[in-house]
Amino acid sequence: MLRIAAACVLAVGVWGSGPASSQTQTEPVRIGALMSMTGALAEYGESILKGVQLAAEEINAGGGVLDGRRIEVVVGDDQTTPQPGVDAAQRLISVNRVSAIIGALASGVTIPVATSVTSVNKIPQISPASTAPAITTLKDDGFLFRTTPHDALQGVVLGDVAKEQGFSNVAVIYVNNDYGKGLAEAFAKRFEAIGGKVSASIAYEEKQASYRGEVQRAGRGKPDALMLIAYPGDGVPIVRQALEEGLFTKFVFSDGMKSTELITAIGAQHLEGMVGTAPEAVADSDAAVRFRKAFEAKHGALPPRPYIDTGYDAMYLLALAIENAKSTDGTAIRDALHAIANPPGEQVLPGEWKKARELLAAGNDVDYAGAAGSQNFDKSGDVPGTFGIWQIKGGKIETLRIVEPAA
Repeated sequence: MLRIAAACVLAVGVWGSGPASSQTQTEPVRIGALMSMTGALAEYGESILKGVQLAAEEINAGGGVLDGRRIEVVVGDDQTTPQPGVDAAQRLISVNRVSAIIGALASGVTIPVATSVTSVNKIPQISPASTAPAITTLKDDGFLFRTTPHDALQGVVLGDVAKEQGFSNVAVIYVNNDYGKGLAEAFAKRFEAIGGKVSASIAYEEKQASYRGEVQRAGRGKPDALMLIAYPGDGVPIVRQALEEGLFTKFVFSDGMKSTELITAIGAQHLEGMVGTAPEAVADSDAAVRFRKAFEAKHGALPPRPYIDTGYDAMYLLALAIENAKSTDGTAIRDALHAIANPPGEQVLPGEWKKARELLAAGNDVDYAGAAGSQNFDKSGDVPGTFGIWQIKGGKIETLRIVEPAA
């Protein structure tokens, strides 16, 4: 059974301090999971962690890494906030001696963690959910990767979706962080390029008592719809207040609002037919089917939330890199990530850990085919990807189709 430890409650004396490379050959290989277990993205943190855990359990059942060492997931809560995220990441490294970190989720947490913690300590970091375009050019010495496509691509899809809905004049409200700013700019660029008008683009600060001021400003001129780039914690009151003010009845949502919490809180009758986008794999690919069946066997139905599969992929990629490098040294893992994720090599699917170990032991190359789609890292640690266009229908979230935007 997979052992999970909460980084925030462990004492220094449990495992001692020092670099992960000092671990003995019988100790488990510890991977940090820097998740939003509280805060605005708590709904996502819990489900993404299940994807991470599932991959680790499969790897352990298939013999583990480095001649039988088990993967141990150590959880740190970033509270969906930069400073707690930095503190939790530092504990994962200095106290828990993790070899790599999966996370954070919010771009506004991932970026300071990458620049001030993981790159400084030469620890690989893979975010399964941070989509800000700014991450591509971040000075992280190559230690930051992500298993989800960035928002310069999602913005194209959002612009097309808004136009397809018949909207010609759209107001934007976005969370004032790297994720919100980057996606708002990408959306506006695409929407205006295809003939639409962005009547207002308004940033909001998180955890406000009211968002009526932002909603009223966005509603000036009576735009056709509100494009909302937010997380559920703030997004739900923004939608509620937009409806109460009578300024908006039509919405387009970003990936951060793909949430059953939204429907429960607002009421399905007010959201019927509303659309949004989120990174999503082609559902009938061999890799996606294998992941979905494994998840459902363990947890039941796969929730309609993004990034569970990208969390799963992040764990598989790290384990493959460790096995390929024959080391838990951070720099060695970083360098091996490109080798095991990209062609050439024999394709390895989710759940095929034994096959992967045998191929690597024989000196063969492998090419991991992700549950979330292609995980071929470019020089910046970015991946291509596909996006699902989703709709709220009958109180449920349904995928209408999958699209692959032009780079």
